[in-house]
Amino acid sequence: MILGALRQMRVAVVVLVAAVALLGFVYPAAVWALSRIDTHSAEGSALRDSSGCVVGSSLLGVDPQPAAGEPDPYFHTRVVGSVADGDPGTPGDPAAGLPTNQGPSSEVLAAFVAQRRTQIAEREGVTPAEVPADAVTGSGSGLDPHISPAYAALQVPRVARETGRTEDDVRGLVAQYTAPPQWGFLGAERVSVPELNVALGAAAPDCGS
Repeated sequence: MILGALRQMRVAVVVLVAAVALLGFVYPAAVWALSRIDTHSAEGSALRDSSGCVVGSSLLGVDPQPAAGEPDPYFHTRVVGSVADGDPGTPGDPAAGLPTNQGPSSEVLAAFVAQRRTQIAEREGVTPAEVPADAVTGSGSGLDPHISPAYAALQVPRVARETGRTEDDVRGLVAQYTAPPQWGFLGAERVSVPELNVALGAAAPDCGS
């Protein structure tokens, strides 16, 4: 009986040591090694300008905002809204990234969408009817870095004017940073706002500040 108990104890110790070695050393080392294959993604897809400054991440949609009274050379992400504070589109603050938690029949949400549509139409110099749906509705996280090609196209004239580029030049950059549906069938075409702003040289530098 004692020998049986000792055998079971030995098996338990062997399993414990093997589990510690596998889960405490082998698995973390394997994950670390895999992360080195694509260091760009491992570093959070950090975006850098021509001087090497980190100016954002391709995975994080932070809506850039010009200083008061300054020109607006940026492509803008989808809105970040909060019903709690009554803000129809809290700009530039990733800490405000959250859904409204309002259903499609909500009168509060409908009012916010209408106000957002008016604000964006005024900014882009178009009629409210020309503003696409993703411009006035947020994603579930509020931090989606992508917009639809339609929303990007709406912003092209303003960005071209404020950056001193031709509209054809800006449209070419939009096309360059437009990705197809994932795996060819999941979702829709999408434009990366962070990458587009960096390519335009419109992203605010984050080095030494």
